[in-house]
Amino acid sequence: MFAMEVDTSDLYFMEEALKEASKAAAIDEVPIGVVIVCDNQIIARAHNLTERLTDCTAHAEMQSITIAQDHIGGKYLNRCTLYVTLEPCAMCAGALFWAQLGRLVYGASDPKRGYSVHTPSLLHPKTIVKKGILEDTCSKIVKDFFYAKRI
Repeated sequence: MFAMEVDTSDLYFMEEALKEASKAAAIDEVPIGVVIVCDNQIIARAHNLTERLTDCTAHAEMQSITIAQDHIGGKYLNRCTLYVTLEPCAMCAGALFWAQLGRLVYGASDPKRGYSVHTPSLLHPKTIVKKGILEDTCSKIVKDFFYAKRI
């Protein structure tokens, strides 16, 4: 069996996304965090704000897309990588399609609501996808959040 080759910058930026997820958990939001990177620099950080804003579209990805587009002064993120702790949902994947995201890196898969349950893919055909970066840690923060809600 071959070990998955992991780029140290992918680990670093996913850890930054996990910091955003922790911020969400601290305000009782579903702990999903995102950073968007362009030219090896973070240009956007976000976490879920659906409860705080009472807005079902206020996912971390949606927040970060707006911030990144404002930062670069354009609507296309084809030179950017989005790091997210949980596989994006269909809504977020659709937004990433329209933004023409260059690369998507996510931690934990979401077999119930993740974009990958849809065929064909909802992402732009040129988007490169890498999954499973810090998967256990990314999965644990979400599982722990929902476990605490049930007890």
